Amino acid sequence: MEHWLWIILAALVFECKGADRVIQPTGDVIAAEGDTVTLDCKFETSGTSPTLFWYKQDGKNSPKFILSRVQRDEGNSPDEFKERFSSTMNSTTNSVPLKIQKLQLSDSAVYYCALQPTVTGNTKTLYKNLWSKDNTILHNIH
Repeated sequence: MEHWLWIILAALVFECKGADRVIQPTGDVIAAEGDTVTLDCKFETSGTSPTLFWYKQDGKNSPKFILSRVQRDEGNSPDEFKERFSSTMNSTTNSVPLKIQKLQLSDSAVYYCALQPTVTGNTKTLYKNLWSKDNTILHNIH
């Protein structure tokens, strides 16, 4: 029996600053194991040298970094994604599509495209309590 993969391309617009943003088409991508899919991501930026990122989020896990791309450079990618995940920035069409080859069931996830800077706002460490096994506070970290 053929296994189907559900890849959800998040329909989110990440506002970075001013007119800078990425646009991902809405909708799900359905493909079979072993297939190749391409997920689209277009961007608008006032910057001259944009850096774009792709992330994968499966289940209730945090998003995981797949790769980054900059103009005229392949950027970087963790070893676990280098073989089957690829992307090239096209500055003519302002796009950075993600190509996933030899699909596996573990590729079923939500995929996010982001334009640097990806995080803005609070630069201070948040308050956190560290608890011991018997539920007594060990340290307060600020």
